[in-house]
Amino acid sequence: METLLLFVFLFGLLLIGVPIAVALGLSTTAIILLFTDQPTLVIAQQMFTSLDKFALMAIPLFVLAGNFLSQGGAAKRIIRFARSIVGHLPGGLPMSAIFACIIFAAVSGSSPATVAAIGSIMMGAIKDDGYSSPFSIGSIVCSGSLGILIPPSIVLIVYGVTVDQSIGRLFMAGVIPGIFLGGGLMLVTYIAAVRSGFKKKERASAKEIWVSFKDASWGLLVVVIIIGGIYGGLFTPTEAAAVSAVYGFIVVKFIYKDLSWKQIPDVIKASASTAAMIMFIIANAMVFAYLLTILQIPQDLAAWIISMNLNKYMFLVFVNLLLLLAGNFMEPSSLIMIIAPLIFPVAMQLGIDPIHLGVIVTVNMEIGMLTPPVGLNLFVASGISGQSLGDVVKASMPWFFVLLAGLLILTYVPAISLWLPNLMYGS
Repeated sequence: METLLLFVFLFGLLLIGVPIAVALGLSTTAIILLFTDQPTLVIAQQMFTSLDKFALMAIPLFVLAGNFLSQGGAAKRIIRFARSIVGHLPGGLPMSAIFACIIFAAVSGSSPATVAAIGSIMMGAIKDDGYSSPFSIGSIVCSGSLGILIPPSIVLIVYGVTVDQSIGRLFMAGVIPGIFLGGGLMLVTYIAAVRSGFKKKERASAKEIWVSFKDASWGLLVVVIIIGGIYGGLFTPTEAAAVSAVYGFIVVKFIYKDLSWKQIPDVIKASASTAAMIMFIIANAMVFAYLLTILQIPQDLAAWIISMNLNKYMFLVFVNLLLLLAGNFMEPSSLIMIIAPLIFPVAMQLGIDPIHLGVIVTVNMEIGMLTPPVGLNLFVASGISGQSLGDVVKASMPWFFVLLAGLLILTYVPAISLWLPNLMYGS
């Protein structure tokens, strides 16, 4: 009875437009007051202790670093470098946008920021070069979703904190799947461009490639600092976030000189607002997860799934379907903090690697960024392009199905996710 009412309260509040964090907190508080003997003080205690984790300090710092670089002109330089590499191929301009999204995702760690930064520059340019709206919109919307998989990834941090797994391993596990999915998106773009009759253009000279790389290198170096510093044992992921924030400030202020002193407080304010929203969601989701534990829901769900005698392959089908469905309605961080404690115990009993599971969960969250009614990337692209939400959804379909196929491959070929972390940290 308590479980049913909990989810009725939660989804009822979501349906009337209550923000997810508030809906989680209100539904949890109602059930605690009505059906448990827990003191109300436990709600505040759980919210505080849920945020009292060293790894979570990385989130506001990565947000700040991403905002410095995205608003400081790094995107334009990365696009120029991407065009020098693949711009001569059929479909070269949309492929350049995808390539730039892959790189910028590793700089910003945010899907909406990647879509906004690359899309605002490239969507019009792609259309002006003779490509249709689906090329200009769909390729960027879908490749921008890689921002929550390629490190630094806030979603991977949230997953790692929720199920107590190494953030460093999770970051390494996201690298090759991100490149794999990005390569698939570029391949489909190339094939579609060839079928549409687009021809090769003149290849950029070695000098042009070098100049564009040199200009973009200061922005690209943040990826080397983060991944190399973590792998080299120079600092933890949280310390890497602090280093990247300071580095991002130095690059945009003193090297690129794209931001004035008057603009910097606005960047910090926007970053603080975004980070506070994420932290508020996490705090309420952790209280919700605490109530689930009190009500024995994870244990009962695990027992029910085990009683069905599912092998790990069928269980992964169940997990993907569950996450794809839930991803239509919930924001990634809050969804992970609700679902992960439910599926994690069963996955461990079935012998599924927790790092591999983290990649599967995150790719599902990527796809959720592309599905209405909560697909944030769709709204960002709609605002930039001036197209309706329905038109953006239609435009993204070819690349959307590439991501679904990629999810299937990543689910059943764990080596793609685990090879790099096992190489760096040992199996």
